[in-house]
Amino acid sequence: MKIRSISILAVAIVVCRVTVFTELAQTPAESDSGAVSANQIVDRAIQREREIMRALTKYTPMVETYIQNLESDHDLGAIPTNDKYFLAKLDLKHGLHDNSLLPAPGFAVKVKQLLASTYSIQFLPRGFASMIFIDEKNLDRTNYDFAYVRREFLGQVRCFVFDVKPKTKTQDARFIDRIWIEDQNFNIVRFDGTYAPSVGGHEYFHFDSWRENLTQDLWLPTYIYTEESDFPYFMSARKLHFKGQTRLWGYNAAGVNPEQELTGISVESDRVQDTAGANENPSPIQNLRTWERQAEDNTLARIQKAALLAPEGPVDQVLGTVVNNLEVTNNLDIQPPVRARVLMTTPLESFTVGNTIVVSRGLIDVLPDEPSLAAILAHELAHISLGHLLDTKYAFNDRLIFDDEQTFQWLELKRDEKEEVEADAKAAAFMKASPYKDKLGNAGLFLRALQNRGPKLLNLLSAHLGNMIASGGKVRRMAELMSGAPVLETKKIEQIAALPLGSRLHVDPWDDRIELLQAKPLAPMFAREKMPFEVSPVFLNLKRQSASQSSAQAVTK
Repeated sequence: MKIRSISILAVAIVVCRVTVFTELAQTPAESDSGAVSANQIVDRAIQREREIMRALTKYTPMVETYIQNLESDHDLGAIPTNDKYFLAKLDLKHGLHDNSLLPAPGFAVKVKQLLASTYSIQFLPRGFASMIFIDEKNLDRTNYDFAYVRREFLGQVRCFVFDVKPKTKTQDARFIDRIWIEDQNFNIVRFDGTYAPSVGGHEYFHFDSWRENLTQDLWLPTYIYTEESDFPYFMSARKLHFKGQTRLWGYNAAGVNPEQELTGISVESDRVQDTAGANENPSPIQNLRTWERQAEDNTLARIQKAALLAPEGPVDQVLGTVVNNLEVTNNLDIQPPVRARVLMTTPLESFTVGNTIVVSRGLIDVLPDEPSLAAILAHELAHISLGHLLDTKYAFNDRLIFDDEQTFQWLELKRDEKEEVEADAKAAAFMKASPYKDKLGNAGLFLRALQNRGPKLLNLLSAHLGNMIASGGKVRRMAELMSGAPVLETKKIEQIAALPLGSRLHVDPWDDRIELLQAKPLAPMFAREKMPFEVSPVFLNLKRQSASQSSAQAVTK
């Protein structure tokens, strides 16, 4: 094995994902899509919206919402004061239902009660539906006024932009603000705004809701950004200040139905035989390793089936490169070989499943550089090298028969304190002998930033399958690296200790494939643009599925 480098983990902050181009305002009748009037465009969009609502009843995507409550800061703009986290499966087959994976309420923001110094947020199904649909029942020209604004590109997709407002006040909440309609099949691909207060006096938050062309002609909800900076606390003079993101994925996480594979199996001739090791019987040690690997593979497959683990892909190879560098420089020859996978969720965690290292999407997103990633992986590699095992009860597949929503409750993957301390000591030795030994201060600076923000971001640090990296206001893992780190200077724009959430990875919401973001990194101009561990707005690079992509994906439905 050779030591390899991965330049893609250079320090960067990704501010946005796509440039939005606005064309000169023209009437819809002048567009290249044909001579259509504004009313015809709206009518077609309304029809497509109804079709999308019916199509969604076939899917049960995973839905994750992460919210940061904020307070104003003169130099940093706003900083988190506490956070909220929700994870569930959304089921639209029989109305709107959300089945939580956590001991918490479901989705959609609503202020529940006012406390002396803060507030709590309750997420309810009806409210969440209002953010993935414009209006479930009354979206038509009888109830709404539509005013054409312009044409605009969202990524590679040209859209008609309309302002929307309800004609009259009603008991039901009605959407008000702006929609984007793609100009080929007239799907609504983005809408942002809020819901007009009903006569009952209810208030609603502002949101920016995006859809992507995931399969055939279906544009499905994938991302919602929510933000408020001056929302009143009911009768209080205090203002609600927060930002949040909701992600949807796992529309087709199960992939190919195993029964479909039977249609493509060919019967081999009796003369074709597997002769590998034909004259050898495995030793007891080999049998043990095979048994342990079976438990490992069963567990990983179950987590992936629940849409919580990304399929194997290019990001695993990036993680594997860093693991390889640590193994080579520390003369490790671990069998079976060490693998790496990505957990789909936002909270910052990493853990091992047998000889597989799993790192969460959120943790990879916020890591500023390769040495910081190496420190995370070194801790997990240490567990493996020390023989800290996965319980082989999972080699029996019946141990993994449970509902997806019970995944966090049924799987036992956390380490005890003794194993954590042993892994830290071993990982420190790995790092000092590694290609990253001269940049240990970088990893220590990341941990300093985590310790600085951690006490305010308890949900971001709440590991659900592994051990917490920090708790009680202190870093619990690889803490000695902080002793050699530079002083944390949050207002110094040249010092990037941690990145915003969403800086590294792009998730395909259809089949959960994860890839590194292909975006030009931008250096911050102001301290407020650093946003360590923070939620940020998103502008998706919208694309249309090609005919070949749609055909390939249709096979997996």
